[in-house]
Amino acid sequence: MLQALEKNSAWKGRKGPLLLAIMDGVGYGQYADGDAVRDSKMCHFRALEAASPHTRLKAHGKAVGLPSDEDMGNSEVGHNAIGCGRVFAQGATLVSASISTGAMFQGETWKGLVATVKKSGGALHFIGLFSDGNVHSHIDHLKAMLTRACEEGVAKARVHVLLDGRDVGEQSALDYIDPFEAFLASLNAKGVDYRIASGGGRQYITMDRYNANWEQVRRGWETHVLGKGRQFPSARAAVEAYRADKPSIIDQDIPEFVVAKDDKPVGSIEDGDAVVYFNFRGDRALEITAAFEQDSFDKFDRVRRPKVAYAGMMEYDGDLHVPAHYLVSPPSIDRTLGEYLAASKVRMLAISETQKYGHVTYFFNGNRTGKFDERLEDYVEVPSDRVPFEERPWMKCAEITDKVLEAIGSGKYDFIRLNFPNGDMVGHTGVYEAVVCGLEGMDLQLGRLKLAIEKAGGIMVISADHGNSDDMFEHEKKTGAVTIKADGTPRAKTSHSLNPVPCVIYDPASQGEYGPALKEGLGISSLAATCIELLGYKAPADYDPSVLGLK
Repeated sequence: MLQALEKNSAWKGRKGPLLLAIMDGVGYGQYADGDAVRDSKMCHFRALEAASPHTRLKAHGKAVGLPSDEDMGNSEVGHNAIGCGRVFAQGATLVSASISTGAMFQGETWKGLVATVKKSGGALHFIGLFSDGNVHSHIDHLKAMLTRACEEGVAKARVHVLLDGRDVGEQSALDYIDPFEAFLASLNAKGVDYRIASGGGRQYITMDRYNANWEQVRRGWETHVLGKGRQFPSARAAVEAYRADKPSIIDQDIPEFVVAKDDKPVGSIEDGDAVVYFNFRGDRALEITAAFEQDSFDKFDRVRRPKVAYAGMMEYDGDLHVPAHYLVSPPSIDRTLGEYLAASKVRMLAISETQKYGHVTYFFNGNRTGKFDERLEDYVEVPSDRVPFEERPWMKCAEITDKVLEAIGSGKYDFIRLNFPNGDMVGHTGVYEAVVCGLEGMDLQLGRLKLAIEKAGGIMVISADHGNSDDMFEHEKKTGAVTIKADGTPRAKTSHSLNPVPCVIYDPASQGEYGPALKEGLGISSLAATCIELLGYKAPADYDPSVLGLK
């Protein structure tokens, strides 16, 4: 257990709690066209920003532990940074380093996978997000593993592609499939048999999270493992057929497909095979991993469970040690904000709806499932609706706020953290009007929270984990002009942005402990030290600096 934080004797204290409100996916856009945040009537947020100390924080690239500043931030690394107070090398960085040094292929897990299929004569299967979005996975990691497998004499490999259209262009699937087929052909010329075996959109099969939709995982299991689903001669043929059926379909929503020859799937998963789930991010990996690994499994009928060697790209849950075997060790994150506050006897509440519940708990706590102190911490999950986000863009922001208002009024908590998912989850749909609606619904809740914080004599910090809804159109890189589709409408951008995010401190009972100007040029990792100081403590010396200029 950590030692308690040192009290700041110069801090005069507040009667009410500190509230950290994370507006998921809300940043400051670079372009006027396509900036739904700018277009939204977020009257409460703008009034709070105008009247309160505020600054902008970096939420992408190296500021959150990603390889370069060309890499967009995401909710997982964002909440790691916010809750951990420092920047740790994250999944993409660690996997790339492990491949470049050869460490991955020297590890016992990789050696075991290769040995399994060479002994059985079975196939080495790869399942994962098929793009270079670098949020859940990167296609270069997949290519490196296939190349190595070929070099090590693995005769048969099958790839099960989860189409993206979310972290990359909304209809970009063929931009990845065609070059990849050429890549496989170059390997097959060396005498191996490597093929794409199945696939579908990431929002339709396999990649569910937080137990929100096990039906999605069941469809993935039947597609990848059982070889059940609509058959096509190739992945390209599948994409073309589904686009012909519905020209507007986004890659992430494409139904399942099975590549077959003579009506027989080319790559169902059988006894003696080996399987790599090559996503490095954990939230959308745990459920399909459970289907492969758990003996007692009741989420759906697996029909059959092949006896395979299974491995994840990384350890997806450090507390539960899932999966049992993995290729790259995740970042070792310690001494998080939550752990320090628990050691200091700070009473805490973490709350969001299902879609982001794990972010304000598991990821915020440094990829840790449990609580630090059951007596001091309460976690509340508001169940998300199982409808397309564009059909109900306000999501559960009002219900989250209802519970937070109750918590503020109870006087039970010193520190409350919440996540409003609207700007991110609706932003990923690419439906501009729905994003505006979702942001305005969220803004109404900020107004309610402001009144409650004012009445309680507390402080509210408003920030975000990354941008998204601030950049809803594709833009030409050189000119910045909006990319226009054949029908004359802007091409929607469904991925995260590289834009900075807000940091607004509403402190109506301020007693002058810090100046009106907040520090600039910092990243969202500075929010941890900021919260510690606003609670009346001194931040750990190695935490990234607070935005406050304490007197």
